[in-house]
Amino acid sequence: MRIAALDDDALQLDLIRQATEAMGHICHTHCSGAELLRELRRQTFDLLIIDWQLPDTTGPEVVRWVRQHVDAKLPILFVTHRQEERDIVEGLGSGADDFMVKPVRIGELKARVTALLRRAYPENTGGVVDFGRYRFLPETRSIEMDGAPVELKNREYELALFLFQNMGRLLSRDHLREIVWGQTADVMSRSLDTHISRLRTLLDLRPGNGYIVTAVYGVGYRFEAVEAL
Repeated sequence: MRIAALDDDALQLDLIRQATEAMGHICHTHCSGAELLRELRRQTFDLLIIDWQLPDTTGPEVVRWVRQHVDAKLPILFVTHRQEERDIVEGLGSGADDFMVKPVRIGELKARVTALLRRAYPENTGGVVDFGRYRFLPETRSIEMDGAPVELKNREYELALFLFQNMGRLLSRDHLREIVWGQTADVMSRSLDTHISRLRTLLDLRPGNGYIVTAVYGVGYRFEAVEAL
């Protein structure tokens, strides 16, 4: 999963980054609200971890902006020194999903992150997954379409599964590249576009079959289920 962490304390950011990356996630760190909001205008994430006291704004203000402009369902975790009942009420009332008091305890952080991701993305179970006429078989890393096998390369399978599991979400190019090719992969946009084009053809992704992949200028792609024509 792709996580964004916001805190003006570099040591706290590094602790959160190390903990989440040890879980197998990709963590992008930000030290000001303006920096994170700028990124959220062109990038997508699976989870936000946000501090309360920031040099240019407050955590609740950031959360409210995210809920109004980005994604009403994006899981958000507060990690803060605030611990009064009124703070917890305000934090959750602003739109956050969970609240954790500093100092950060690694085991608790990992447990809360896991719980939020599991609730937000329940399809990511690792077993056989069906999406209408498409069946994903993780053990063989293959796809069946109407019961017939579809020949896919490894990264084509990873990209297809990620798109189906995130149906309806706008996914940035960097998000797709990092999840499919890895955190440090230097992948040209043309390579991603080529993979998307091949999946359209191999899986017959078109309105007549109930699915479309749409390019969103300046951001990335959105995979959607539509009413079959």
